[in-house]
Amino acid sequence: MARQNIYDNETFFEEYRKLREREVNANNLFEIPTLFSLMPDLAGKNVLDLGCGSGERCVDYMKRGARSVTGVDISEKMLAAARSENSAPGITYLNMAMEDVGALDGVFDVAISSLALHYVEDFPGVVRNVRRLLCDGGIFLFSQEHPLATCYSGTGDRWTRDENGRKLHVNIANYCVEGRKESTWFVEGVQRYHRMFSTIVNTLADSGFRILKMVEPAATEEIVREYPEYYDNYHKPDFLFIKAVKTAAEEGDRV
Repeated sequence: MARQNIYDNETFFEEYRKLREREVNANNLFEIPTLFSLMPDLAGKNVLDLGCGSGERCVDYMKRGARSVTGVDISEKMLAAARSENSAPGITYLNMAMEDVGALDGVFDVAISSLALHYVEDFPGVVRNVRRLLCDGGIFLFSQEHPLATCYSGTGDRWTRDENGRKLHVNIANYCVEGRKESTWFVEGVQRYHRMFSTIVNTLADSGFRILKMVEPAATEEIVREYPEYYDNYHKPDFLFIKAVKTAAEEGDRV
């Protein structure tokens, strides 16, 4: 199946940009703070950003002392925005699908991916390529949509509600059925790939990574008081973060 490039859909691209421009959104409240709480020291490091989008994080990595940042993304529209709005010495943007990063040369100290890997069908292939591109002891840090979210088929209400419409609990179905899911988000037919926790963790372990940390950011009481709509996150987190380290060659080659 052809790789979907949904961010080059004009309607999707414009609506997504509007969402990210809002001061209060799940990325700003949960995803970005958690990503940087897990970030290794980037001083003097060569960084690979998988699914770099419009490049805001690439600039952040340079500000944290990275020697270089290579951002790859399948979307020409996103990269045009990155080159226009977030260019800086040391940053290179490449129009490339994450599945194709095996074609890159060079060695990276850190590979980071922010909310992009759930769009990838061949997750094991990406993980293997990332391991090959990392130096021994290199860090792979990524966030993705939470598996409790990616299992949603896009049909029916995602929530069970009371008579006043208050969300009581999230509806979970077909969690153990992995593969492509389609839903409507700005436009119809947005493709994501659902994988169980065990599949994600075992793929990393089998490919020669050791997991250092897993985080499922949840709403704090302070956030819910200020933004009551994020009460949802008491029921389920939106995001999953994993920080892993590349094992030594001989250890990784045994798995």
